[in-house]
Amino acid sequence: MRLCKPFRVLLATAALLAGAVAPAAADPHPAPPAGRTVSAPGHGALDPVVRLAARRVLVSDQVAAAKWGTSAPIDDPARERQVLDGAAAEAVRLGADPAVTRRIFRDQIEASKVVQRGLYRRWTADPRTVPPVRPDLAAVRAELNELGDRLVHAIAGTATARAARSCPAHLGLEYLEVGRELHLDALHRAALARALPSVCG
Repeated sequence: MRLCKPFRVLLATAALLAGAVAPAAADPHPAPPAGRTVSAPGHGALDPVVRLAARRVLVSDQVAAAKWGTSAPIDDPARERQVLDGAAAEAVRLGADPAVTRRIFRDQIEASKVVQRGLYRRWTADPRTVPPVRPDLAAVRAELNELGDRLVHAIAGTATARAARSCPAHLGLEYLEVGRELHLDALHRAALARALPSVCG
């Protein structure tokens, strides 16, 4: 994958943020609810991919809350394999590249782990910040599956834009714009950056 220098710096900075996220006060600009659309008319060709990746990052909060205090691990190879195989199969059905789709989805999985681990650190440091209600993990995964289906279609529909030499620069701009519009905090910006390295190329 070709990454322009500004986007490489962006990813490196976000990775540092992921490792340095401390317990924080509630965001005065919370993320939009799960039902909010992730499309934004008038944005660049890569906007659907970045927004769907952002939506998955935000839903990772619910994944963490559902697993917290249970035996469910953050790393779940069987579940990850199921997600990757399903994304690749759908890509084949759409005539898209299954290997590329699999790589992009691997990044989505790793991005979710960034959020889960960051929130676990936060909740361990300050138990008062633990969500009072544990979501149903099956329901959360159903939402992730729906977002995943949409992401496969977005990947298939942006093949030309993702192959363009200008892709890394446009991807960096979309990353910044989506993060601003969704009021992502440091942890979620870091996770979104982790979700995007395989998009171009």
